[in-house]
Amino acid sequence: MPSDYQPSLLSDADQRAADVSWAYNRSSASAIPRSELVTWKQRVAQYQHQVRLTPQAQQGALFDMAPAPASVETIDPFTLPPQNAAFWRGQFDEAGGPALYFVIDDAAVVLLYVGETIKANQRWKGVHDCKRYILSYIEAHRSHQLSVAVNISFWPHAAADRQARQRLELDLIRHWRSPFNKENWTLWNTPFVQAE
Repeated sequence: MPSDYQPSLLSDADQRAADVSWAYNRSSASAIPRSELVTWKQRVAQYQHQVRLTPQAQQGALFDMAPAPASVETIDPFTLPPQNAAFWRGQFDEAGGPALYFVIDDAAVVLLYVGETIKANQRWKGVHDCKRYILSYIEAHRSHQLSVAVNISFWPHAAADRQARQRLELDLIRHWRSPFNKENWTLWNTPFVQAE
């Protein structure tokens, strides 16, 4: 968060207004040159495209009694139905269940972030660093007039057990090398995650 940003101490509606105000009234953070942005995005896209084309070797079993548990081989974030990345502003009748979620730039076919939650419909209400990364990413694209279409997709079959969800989340982060996850920042020299 920028040092001049203060969350509202009033109602949820006031908090949402402050979030929106901050998002649209920031100074330009698009210092990354166009060629550098394009090259960075191409590197990530090429790696992830190769991951999709090259399935990992799987250990077989002589007697498969139960279905295989979810794994990096069974979850393809790019095939999940996309939602607008601002889905969290909507009104929901329920909190939603456990899920893994994926922030994807559909214009570039790039998986930017992998996350997990116990309440899918409430995960991004309030402060979430990835919202800031997304805003910086979109701002950089728009300042260079590049196509960008950031969406979020949910995989609603995640375990209710937090440790199990987090293990699968980490496996997916390592597998896809999603650049907005802190585990991969140094790998990609991700320019959108610096503190403002």
